[in-house]
Amino acid sequence: MSSRYRLTSVETVHDEGSWLFTIRDEHGAREEVVLVPCESGVEAWVNRCTHEDQRLHREGDGATIRDSGIVCPRHGSIFDRCSGACDNGEAAGTTLPSVDVTVEDGQVYLTDEDVDYLGTGGVDDDDEGGPSSTSHLQL
Repeated sequence: MSSRYRLTSVETVHDEGSWLFTIRDEHGAREEVVLVPCESGVEAWVNRCTHEDQRLHREGDGATIRDSGIVCPRHGSIFDRCSGACDNGEAAGTTLPSVDVTVEDGQVYLTDEDVDYLGTGGVDDDDEGGPSSTSHLQL
């Protein structure tokens, strides 16, 4: 699986409030990942509430960020942007699954050894049912 891929800039994530991309996990499943601003730069979380399969970042709307948390649009549970932990609502006591990213010189790189980068945006962003990507062959 890939070891390093440039995603975007820290400035873009901070300006937009969140930034979405898609990966293939170690089991071959497509997963959306949301980058969110954090005091240390950015953090990357699997883009779904731990309570139900509800996207936290929605195309066109982005993720709803309040104070230091990512708000689940369905039940209002709030996940800490920097730790992924939730202490309220239906998802209380859970933590969002993380994806490893590294920041160097203001750029964000996917560095998770267990995943492959598929493209910018979400799983359902094109007619093929997956993200567009010029770095991978599509059959």
